[in-house]
Amino acid sequence: MANMRLTKNPMPAQDPNVRNKNFYEVTLGYTEEMALDEAKRCLNCKNKPCVSGCPVNIMIPEFIAQVAQGNFEEAYRIISLSSSLPAVCGRVCPQETQCEGKCIRGIKGEPVAIGRLERFVADWHNEHATEAPVKPAANGHKVAVVGSGPSGLTCAGDLAKLGYDVTVFEALHLAGGVLVYGIPEFRLPKSIVQKEVDGLKALGVKVETNMVIGRVLSIEELKDEYGFEAVFIGSGAGLPRFMNIPGENLKGVFSANEFLTRSNLMKAYLEDSTTPIKQSKNVAIVGGGNVAMDAARTAKRLGAENVYIVYRRGMEELPARKEEVEHAEEEGIIFKTLTNPVEIIPSPVTDPRDPAFGSVVGMKCVKMELGEPDASGRRRPTVIPNSEFEMEVDCVIMSLGTSPNPLIKATTPGLDTKKWGEIITDEDGLTSIEGVYAGGDAVTGAATVILAMGAGKTAAAAIDKYIQGK
Repeated sequence: MANMRLTKNPMPAQDPNVRNKNFYEVTLGYTEEMALDEAKRCLNCKNKPCVSGCPVNIMIPEFIAQVAQGNFEEAYRIISLSSSLPAVCGRVCPQETQCEGKCIRGIKGEPVAIGRLERFVADWHNEHATEAPVKPAANGHKVAVVGSGPSGLTCAGDLAKLGYDVTVFEALHLAGGVLVYGIPEFRLPKSIVQKEVDGLKALGVKVETNMVIGRVLSIEELKDEYGFEAVFIGSGAGLPRFMNIPGENLKGVFSANEFLTRSNLMKAYLEDSTTPIKQSKNVAIVGGGNVAMDAARTAKRLGAENVYIVYRRGMEELPARKEEVEHAEEEGIIFKTLTNPVEIIPSPVTDPRDPAFGSVVGMKCVKMELGEPDASGRRRPTVIPNSEFEMEVDCVIMSLGTSPNPLIKATTPGLDTKKWGEIITDEDGLTSIEGVYAGGDAVTGAATVILAMGAGKTAAAAIDKYIQGK
């Protein structure tokens, strides 16, 4: 009989005043008892609305039914039929707007905690599984994947399961893309990403790091000289955007990409790290998305006394996940909404030999008010006259979104892109070049992990059809 309680099992977590000083994972995961209880809240609907909200179409009622019976490994097998990264998705997917947003239980209460159950199942498998994945029989065809982020890893995994000889080319020294350089350790432990990558390697996927496609090799060379019959471009959107206001070139101004890469990938928070990061007292993060929350919470953990989210709209319009905003508030992040920077103020020191020369000492802002909705459907912010004021900050982190790196476009003749460099594809991920597919942030601009995975999955199916058709 279904458990008709209206609320989810709460997620155990570290105390906010403890976790905002360490980089251990914030949420601790369900116990077996909690998972069993939560799974019994699922009504196992016939029309499965939750599945329609999942970009990779995980068989959600089926895996939850197995959890309810205590068959955790079978639940993992069911998830794995659709998802190559269940431990990742269970942690970072915006379930509230996807699968859980479609859950019938959410009409008169809280939806089933689908994401938390997916995480539980994946973690249980990683802790208890002893058998290595069975490597499929080779089919004699080669495919190259550019980028080892969620879209690239998903595409590689799906093709490897079909017997393809897949090589992933990663520009950085570790595989994982945004999962390792963008998402903080306290939200997604890197050991979990490594387990997922190791699982793909066990299927036969080869990973070549320190390979900047467009510099070391071109897309044409991968096809013409190295014999790859198809190429999937999943190179992400790593080019940061700025406001182009005075002072953005001062010491102490970072893009969120650089700030998070120094901390996440290069471990700048460790005492023995060889990658420096500014130790700041007052930090302003400009932006209101998930990346802004990550940067703010990271700055707090690095010792900042005051960390501000500076956002030109209101709290209701914040694009970040509700859970991330709540965690940030609990950890002491200060939200300065309806506020927009107009200038970053330099130190008055004029001697170039003084360490303070060219450093940030403040930020000039104006207050905003919301008018009519713009093209995105959100109310347009406008400046309140004579509302200028200054904030005392010594570090400013710009988190205004990102665009695809232009390198691949510049070195791939005939590759069609949009204004900001997003690669143009058809519904199957096919680009303007035969045999070259693309997906994830390289196509959509910065989006979610699960949408990138869905694009990788779609492209893998299309590549298989293309090669077999040849």
